[in-house]
Amino acid sequence: MLDFTSTAAIAAVLGSVGTAVANEAGKAAWESAGGLVRRIVGREVRAPRGRDELDSVAQQVHDALRHNPALAQAWTAFARSAPRPGGPNRVPALHASTRFFTDRDSERKALSAEAFRKADGRPRVAVLHGPQGIGTSALAIHWACTQLRRFPDGQLYADLRGTGSTPRDPSAVLRLLLQQFGIPAAEIPPRPDDRQALLRACTADRRLLIILDHARSAAQILPVLTSAPGVFVVVAARHPLPGLDAVGIPVGPLADKDARRLLTQVAKAGNVPLDRAALPAVLARCDGSPFALRAAAARLIAQHWRQGGDPGGEAARTAVADDIRDLGPDAARALRLLAQRDWPAIGAPMAAATLGVDEPTAERVLGELAGSRLLESAANGTFAAQGTYWIRPLVREYAAAEALREDGIEAVEGAVRRAVHWCVAFAEPASKAALREGWRLGDPEPPTQDGVRYADAGEALSALHDQLGNLLLAVFTAEELADPDAVFRLNQALWPVQLKMGCHDELLPALRVGIRAMEAHYPDSREAARMHTLLGLNLTELDRPAEAESAFGEAARIEEAVGHARGHATAVESLGLLRLREWRYPEAYDCFEAADRILDGVTADGEGSADLPRARALLERHRGRALRGLGRWAEAEARLESALTFFRGTHEAYNTARTLTDLAETFEQSGRPAEALPLIDEAIAALANEQAHYPLVRLRAARERCEGSAGE
Repeated sequence: MLDFTSTAAIAAVLGSVGTAVANEAGKAAWESAGGLVRRIVGREVRAPRGRDELDSVAQQVHDALRHNPALAQAWTAFARSAPRPGGPNRVPALHASTRFFTDRDSERKALSAEAFRKADGRPRVAVLHGPQGIGTSALAIHWACTQLRRFPDGQLYADLRGTGSTPRDPSAVLRLLLQQFGIPAAEIPPRPDDRQALLRACTADRRLLIILDHARSAAQILPVLTSAPGVFVVVAARHPLPGLDAVGIPVGPLADKDARRLLTQVAKAGNVPLDRAALPAVLARCDGSPFALRAAAARLIAQHWRQGGDPGGEAARTAVADDIRDLGPDAARALRLLAQRDWPAIGAPMAAATLGVDEPTAERVLGELAGSRLLESAANGTFAAQGTYWIRPLVREYAAAEALREDGIEAVEGAVRRAVHWCVAFAEPASKAALREGWRLGDPEPPTQDGVRYADAGEALSALHDQLGNLLLAVFTAEELADPDAVFRLNQALWPVQLKMGCHDELLPALRVGIRAMEAHYPDSREAARMHTLLGLNLTELDRPAEAESAFGEAARIEEAVGHARGHATAVESLGLLRLREWRYPEAYDCFEAADRILDGVTADGEGSADLPRARALLERHRGRALRGLGRWAEAEARLESALTFFRGTHEAYNTARTLTDLAETFEQSGRPAEALPLIDEAIAALANEQAHYPLVRLRAARERCEGSAGE
């Protein structure tokens, strides 16, 4: 039988639970572990950070358990049911290669040489690099699709271009790859080093291919690399990446015979005969660029069926210019104005607002642009819905520059501002629908968008998530436009995404922009304080406690200085939640007590007054959690019962279930498992329609423990 009380086993359990704090069950287990460790050791023990501290705590627990069979039994029960990060599933296959592919024999041989060389401990990694439109991405995917049998455990693909103009940071790259192993986002560790360790565990003893597309720096790639002999990493970039030890494979223009073959194949697929006399001129203008050749072929097909037109084109930029010249005036103007920012997912509502037209017109224009291959579907992106598009960098750069000449700076800036304002007008009502409880600074009431209705909170949350790429880019754009109001309102509206869906990596840069904008325009304001609180909550989830504490401290200082009691209480409460995460239960309790006293300063008609009873109920719950960590069972029970009475009365299913769970675990930990069982069943019933997977996992594990203990 496995001995859960050995030093190594205790360290393994604590390390596993610490890695699992990205989800709610993991956070609760970590908090429970702190209380149990305190009981076992007989004094306060701070939450360990790093391997040395974890080993020290494990040794202290082991030494204490040797002399206390009852606590050893309690630890074993906890260890058996503690949540662990999910294991990897089978990796999905790559999307299909292009139908028409030619040449690149030397590049493919170079890829094969690096992929299948004798294992010697060095990572297998190759960088395909070349200018836009030259086909590095197509080459990587085509070669991969011809080598599927060599990588039977799967192929991963990650687009590193990020949301808008901001490339993905290394931690977000790791998160994206882990999700492709089937690990839910809520189970991915918050710390980059834990993510890297988990990725290495997922790739060990596997034969895998990883394609990292549109890479911009070596820093994005380095955390992914592994010496596992079966893993090959292919990087596609515009240029070699300094600082990355890899086989560099330059990708240049197609040879004339291969360019001719590609042009002929694509045109033939459209049932268009090529004019042999005009062919040399077309090939010369395309200059061996696969993008330009495909664009030229598409134009030839369209012109053939229109019975006229200029075949035109000269390399990729000229191909884009020719495609734009073939557009109608409305579509050409739309492309120029939409191209002012690298919006990840342009749909008809956003396009209509940006262009100042109605949605049917915007939908027609987007269809024309997509038909000309100047827009591509964004539906396969990280944050994108069906019916949305993105503009290739090559097209965007050309069209954006043309806008200054054709439309003028005033029209360009107006379009960008309208896009940002649409993002704000979309985000705020969706945010309110996704999280109806709680308070918002200023409680903004923007005009509701016509026709926008959400059936429930889940649908609103999904809508926010689908637009997340645009909303994050809008934050950066609003900062450029010196629009701090939009920066703040967007960040505040994104709180439900952070609270319920995580996405902490993606949101962190936008929150830092919010801090910067508030300090530049509204220093020492309520808005600045709220931004510090939101940033601190994000940093808490990313397990960066020192930065989170600093953010909460600054928020509390500003809120107290401006006399904003509701915000001041929230900042102090948030610091208490951080202390719970750190197993600092007396300090956490003091924070919750202080927050409750601060709420006395909220006047009957003051900011957040309507939310006051709920705020106090949450503080009661948090105080109960802190008292449980201290082993003060009767006091913890009284606090939790008080909070439970409120949430039952207001029919808040989610908070009712969370409080029931806390109370049940208090009964369990104080040796009353039979009394915990009906509370667990009530909590499970309360969550039946909430789609709350992780709290249910926690509850079922608790039920199994309590049933076992009650039967002994």
